[in-house]
Amino acid sequence: MNLVSLAEIAAAADRIRGVARRTPMVEVAPPTGELPIWLKCENLQAAGAFKIRGAYNTLAQLDAKARDQGVITYSSGNHAQAVALAARVLGVPATVVMPTTAPRIKIEGAREFGAEVLFEGTTSHERGRRAEAEAVARQLTLVQPFDHEWIVAGQGTVGRELLEQCPTVATVVVPVGGGGLAAGLSAAIKLAKPEVRVVGVEPVGAATMTASLEAGQPVTLEKVSSLADGLLPVRPGDLTFAHMQRFVDEIVTVDDRSIAEAVVWLYRRAKLVVEPSGAASVAAVRQMGAGVARPVVAILSGGNMAPETLATCVELAS
Repeated sequence: MNLVSLAEIAAAADRIRGVARRTPMVEVAPPTGELPIWLKCENLQAAGAFKIRGAYNTLAQLDAKARDQGVITYSSGNHAQAVALAARVLGVPATVVMPTTAPRIKIEGAREFGAEVLFEGTTSHERGRRAEAEAVARQLTLVQPFDHEWIVAGQGTVGRELLEQCPTVATVVVPVGGGGLAAGLSAAIKLAKPEVRVVGVEPVGAATMTASLEAGQPVTLEKVSSLADGLLPVRPGDLTFAHMQRFVDEIVTVDDRSIAEAVVWLYRRAKLVVEPSGAASVAAVRQMGAGVARPVVAILSGGNMAPETLATCVELAS
């Protein structure tokens, strides 16, 4: 299996320039005695998450026939919005399959960018099967949410930017769902600066990549559950697993209470709106404490959070 190269990530960076934002890095030094954390603010990205990087890098490489016929994808929300936005920019018809439990803010976001939204089940496997069936029936191009080299290369631009913005970084902590972000980011960092430590983070109730790495191959969990709705695939991708196996130093797990506390901490201390999936990295840094090598950068992967989710986090963290 071919892993993405620095050249492919550099090409993706050129391709997405002017569509994806170069998101800021913010250092937060809490007044409570905790050590400072650098934050890579993909919550401020176009469509509210890092996903536009891989989505646009993919759609921009489709041929004219595929663009004319349209694309379809499946997602818990952020990838759906990213594909919808990329499709709107390129003039491509887009359909997205989302779970019946998808947050309203993410459903409305996909529709506002012009996508047709379909609903299927509650797991990534269920919506993936529906998207595959619709792609065949309607002759649409299926855009994978994470397990494709164009997606991984696009997400790798986060790591490329990070090294430019914080060249002395010692540790990078990144949320892991299907693994597209962690795969691309870890490749970008390790191929350029192998001494930097890359740590992946999963929810305790959805530790799919952890189980897969322990088994030595991708495995499917019977069920997953977490406040972090963007980190709930039941199985990692084959390509993303291979990248994680090669480039990621460690995976840690965090519980929902810790994630909720991180959401509230970011809102109150950093004045940033970060959804639970995106705040998992900060939860892990706080959990690791003084033992983590610094400077440490936490990737805030998304900020599409409804007010009621913030309220839930405040209640859970109290």
